[in-house]
Amino acid sequence: MPTTQRPEAVFTHGQGSWLWSSDGRHYLDLVQGWAVNTLGHAPPAVTQALAAQAGRLLQAGPGLYNDRAVELAARLAGLSGLERAYFTGSGAEANEGAIKLARKWGQVHRGGAHQIITFDNAFHGRTLATMSASGKPGFERLFEPKVPGFPKARLNDLASVAALIGPQTVAVLLEPIQGEAGVIEAEAGFLQDLRRLCDELGLLLMFDEVQTGVGRTGQLWGWQASGVKPDVMTLGKGLGGGAPIGALLAREAVCCFAPGDQGGTYHGNPLMCAAALAVLDAVTAPGFLAQAQQRGEQLHAGLQALARGLGSGPVRGRGLLLALELPQPGQATRVAETLRAQARGSQPGLLVNAVRPERLRFVPALTISAGEIDLALKMLGDALQR
Repeated sequence: MPTTQRPEAVFTHGQGSWLWSSDGRHYLDLVQGWAVNTLGHAPPAVTQALAAQAGRLLQAGPGLYNDRAVELAARLAGLSGLERAYFTGSGAEANEGAIKLARKWGQVHRGGAHQIITFDNAFHGRTLATMSASGKPGFERLFEPKVPGFPKARLNDLASVAALIGPQTVAVLLEPIQGEAGVIEAEAGFLQDLRRLCDELGLLLMFDEVQTGVGRTGQLWGWQASGVKPDVMTLGKGLGGGAPIGALLAREAVCCFAPGDQGGTYHGNPLMCAAALAVLDAVTAPGFLAQAQQRGEQLHAGLQALARGLGSGPVRGRGLLLALELPQPGQATRVAETLRAQARGSQPGLLVNAVRPERLRFVPALTISAGEIDLALKMLGDALQR
């Protein structure tokens, strides 16, 4: 079904930061499945974990424990400080679960309160409820009527949040960095004030870390830069390193699901949990995040030099979640198309994401090399000059 605009190239295989199409062309990939491939394409750690697990147990069913899900829950609890985990098939499902958990918590603890304050330009997924929670422009016209109960505040504006709080408010949900909005960061002071406000009023603070989690910002979790720990956190994308898995994590005191409240046929299946464990092993290995931080600083510095030459604003984002503003409307789309189209013979193309018509987003593998970043910056600079 034609659900998105795709280039004609058909991709067949990848390795690390590189992708190859069926016609033999190759591309340096700074999109990586939209921040999914934490360790790059076909990483041995993930492929070996999947192969080994496939020979042991594919699926026991959501009504039974399996050793991989138990181990993954314990690992994430220890790394996040959030004691409970529920596994899903995607980040959108994890956010859907967070919405359900907050509404159940409101029934149990706040007299049936159900409204969750979200933010303009936010993106939380493509289920009907998560689209309703999102503030992405254009979503308001799709699939009406929407799920009610998601008043929208403005990011980094505490007064706009406070103005929406009422007797039916149960939680606040936001991304530490709004990725789909063009890499817009929630300021540390704003998150700290939001934490205090939620504590004073007895509201849940929920972070959507589907894009920012698992090392993407240079730290394991996006909230660590502000020191603000959430009550509920969702993961997806990079957790599986290319394998489809999401996670809903929460403090023990928040966990009020009863048997039958939440479920899914493939949720917590051992195959995907084995892949996630391999990703966590790699990302938490000594020196891994320090190396990713260095590559993020290298890419940031190179993009900032290009920005100065263009006369555009500062580079947005942290770690290896970055965005470059371009001065002309529609220029990001044209540049992305130009970079992709230059693949021919031994000449590689470059894959970047025009997240907005005037803004390019860069979400390479956390394993990208210094040389690959230098090559990407040169290709980008040449394309911008042309």
